[in-house]
Amino acid sequence: MKLLRIGAFGAEKPAALVDDHSYVDLSDVVSDFDEPFFAHDGIRTIRPVVAQRIERGEIEQLDGQRIGAPIARPHQIICVGLNYSDHAAETGQAVPSEPILFTKSPNTLVGPNDDVRIPRGSTKPDWEVELGIVIGKRTSYLDSVEQAREHIAGWTLVNDVSERAFQMERGGQWLKGKSAETFNPAGPYLVTQDEIADVNDLGMWLDVNGTRRQTGSTATMIFDPFFIVHYISQFLVLEPGDLINTGTPPGVGMGFRPEIWLQAGDVMELGIDGLGEQRQTVVAPR
Repeated sequence: MKLLRIGAFGAEKPAALVDDHSYVDLSDVVSDFDEPFFAHDGIRTIRPVVAQRIERGEIEQLDGQRIGAPIARPHQIICVGLNYSDHAAETGQAVPSEPILFTKSPNTLVGPNDDVRIPRGSTKPDWEVELGIVIGKRTSYLDSVEQAREHIAGWTLVNDVSERAFQMERGGQWLKGKSAETFNPAGPYLVTQDEIADVNDLGMWLDVNGTRRQTGSTATMIFDPFFIVHYISQFLVLEPGDLINTGTPPGVGMGFRPEIWLQAGDVMELGIDGLGEQRQTVVAPR
């Protein structure tokens, strides 16, 4: 299934995609795609409901409606840095021997086509197309990498927007370069595991103003999604509905010579095979 949330920011209703132009409303069955939904095996619960409503023709039109992030605000967003060797090279940093983990403020989460706002004082805003993992059940001290499969609800497309001066030049941890408002567009869908034959072989891309900047594949990840979930579980507890951003391929703005930074009015478009596409307009600081 492809799950999505439709409506105004903060008032989204849960739904399941039928095709590119229609959906099944699930707001009378579940309140949201949030921690209780995932913790109580909500995906299994709604499958027969979705199938039945499609069969009955209980379908609504998607065109013209805002699509929100595919999950409610999570407890945490965990990010993996430098998870593509060629991206590490373009940033001038060593390939890590273990995953580099950092957090991103959960209130950065916005819809796939919402505006991205440059923060005050920003000089180096940048883009990052990424595969996102949505956690399906409470996860702690997993015994094996294979066990991680049972703890993943599905996959989503993420733009891990970053401010490189805040991240790299202002001291401390990367958090402040990653956590400005609107800096984590996600969606349009949460795609359940059964929909994706091989998550380790998905093409991904990102354009800025119609020019292709990033082209990559999850096949070149240093640490694959299942390893990442197992690894993180050794250090902290992941809650249902948590989001993990798994890193980006080469082609970010800081990797170009001269460097390229986002400006107000720029348009980012990005996608991952099977996970849909996003489009954001960059807007000036408020």
